Amino acid sequence: MNDIIRDIQDLTFLSWSKVRNSSGTAGSFLKAYEETDEGNLYYKLSNYDPYHGITGHECVNEIIADRLLNLLGLEHLSYQLIHAKVNVDHKELITWLCLSRDFKMKNEDKIALDAFYQIMHQEEETPLNFCIRMGWEKEIYEMLVFDFLTLNRDRHGANIEILRNRNNKEYRMAPLFDHGLSLLFNCDDDNLLSETNVMEDKRVQCFVGSSSAKNNLGLIPLNKQPKLNPITPESKNYLLDGLDGIISKLLQERIWDMIYQRWQYYESLFDKERQHK
Repeated sequence: MNDIIRDIQDLTFLSWSKVRNSSGTAGSFLKAYEETDEGNLYYKLSNYDPYHGITGHECVNEIIADRLLNLLGLEHLSYQLIHAKVNVDHKELITWLCLSRDFKMKNEDKIALDAFYQIMHQEEETPLNFCIRMGWEKEIYEMLVFDFLTLNRDRHGANIEILRNRNNKEYRMAPLFDHGLSLLFNCDDDNLLSETNVMEDKRVQCFVGSSSAKNNLGLIPLNKQPKLNPITPESKNYLLDGLDGIISKLLQERIWDMIYQRWQYYESLFDKERQHK
């Protein structure tokens, strides 16, 4: 695969800025961008604080999520995981970071869904009903399934974007992006990993749904269940390829357990609903 660059790249020229950390964890996430002849490049670090430096594995989660979206057959922003030397707070650090490219097409502007909803929604219209009226029902249901499979805890209204074509004034939902605060992002202790219940329904942020990723599956009508490629035991090798030495074997195993067990639950949930019809 070419989504992991292991040779250390010198990216000390990048200037990092803080973005809001809505996960409830200490620290912050730093982002940077680079202008090139082929368009802007966007870089993101895992969790950072001035004392501990760069910790966590949110950038690795982006790659695993990217691969999972490939398997499922869903439109999404692609990422690369890069081993790099960076300069943060006047300190040189060696770390893993992720790189993405601009997903806007020519003549498109973007706006966060929560801001767009605030401007355009009808009286007493929920964010979900607003998206359905705008014609984005399919994309929203796909997102809810994916966020359940990965336990994405940060799908706030700015992590869903709307793209507007300046020429024909048409709107579309941006491809899925920003999945760092998912999977087991805040659990890297082996003892905790071994004891973690990968099916636990932890509180999530979801602008179009509730604080329960499991309950959000209930927002999907049976006849609107997304048509996804299945996750099978053979999917494991593809999802985790090349991650040895980047995250621990145990963390890899537990991430796979989470994805596969949640996929099995999702499949059985809709099978049971059909049997009751």
